[in-house]
Amino acid sequence: MQLQVRVLPELGDIPAVAGHRVSPEEAVRLARQYNCKSISWTYNEPAIWLEYTLDCARLAKEAGLGTVYVTNGYITPEGLDIMGPHLDVYRVDIKSFDDSFYQKLIKVPSVEGVLNTTKRAKDKWGMHIETVTNIIPGWNDSPENLRAIARWIKENLGSLTPWHVTRFFPCAELTDVPPTPLATLESARRTGLEEGLKFVYVGNVAADADPNTYCPACKTRAIARFGYNSRIEAVTEDGQCANCGENLGIVVEREQK
Repeated sequence: MQLQVRVLPELGDIPAVAGHRVSPEEAVRLARQYNCKSISWTYNEPAIWLEYTLDCARLAKEAGLGTVYVTNGYITPEGLDIMGPHLDVYRVDIKSFDDSFYQKLIKVPSVEGVLNTTKRAKDKWGMHIETVTNIIPGWNDSPENLRAIARWIKENLGSLTPWHVTRFFPCAELTDVPPTPLATLESARRTGLEEGLKFVYVGNVAADADPNTYCPACKTRAIARFGYNSRIEAVTEDGQCANCGENLGIVVEREQK
C-alpha cells in the first residue's frame, strides 16, 4: 500500500505543499538515510490508515527502527492486536474522564474504549506508553476531571508513565475558547505528582515550563531538553538514574554490533 500525500492550495503567503507517494519501502529507506532511530505516525489518526502503517511498521522493525503511534486511542482491540507485534511506543490522548466531553466534542460515546485499548497496549503488547491531555478551558479543565485522569494512569499504567498536560490554543471549532492559563497547567502538574505519577510535563508552552527529566528519588537531572533537542546526562544502559539507581522507566538505545 502507498500513502497519497495531499497537495494543498496556495493560502496567502503560505506556499503550496508538494506531495508525492511514499511507499513503505521508501519511508524506511528515507528514515535510514537521515539516521532516524524510529518512524512515527501522526496527523491524521494513524489507525484510519492502518494498512499503510502496518506495512511500514513491519519493514521498519526488520530494519532495526523503532515504531511509534501518536494516536487518539480510539482503535478497536482487533486493530490494536494487528499492530501490536510491530509497535514499540503508544503515545495516546486521554482527553477527559467525562463521557459527555467525548460525546459533544468528538462524537464518540465514551472514553472507556480509549482506556481499555491503552491498557491493552501495555499489558498485552508491552508497549512504552505516554499519555497526553490537552487542557481546554471550560471543557476538561476541572480539578476533579484532571485528578481522575492522573489516578487512572497511575493505577492502570504505572507511576513511571509520563503524563503530558498541554496548553490549548483557539483553533477550528473552538476559536471562541481562550488559551489555557499557565496556572491551570501548573495545577494539573501538581495534581499528577500528588496522585503518584513521577513524570508529569507541561507542554505547548514556550517559557516558564521545565521540560527536563529529573530522577524522582535524588532529583538529579537525567535528561536535559532544549526545544526539540535533548541530551542524556544521567541515565544508565538499563534506564536507571546514574546517580542513585532509581528506575526511570527510560528505554535506552543500545548500539547495534
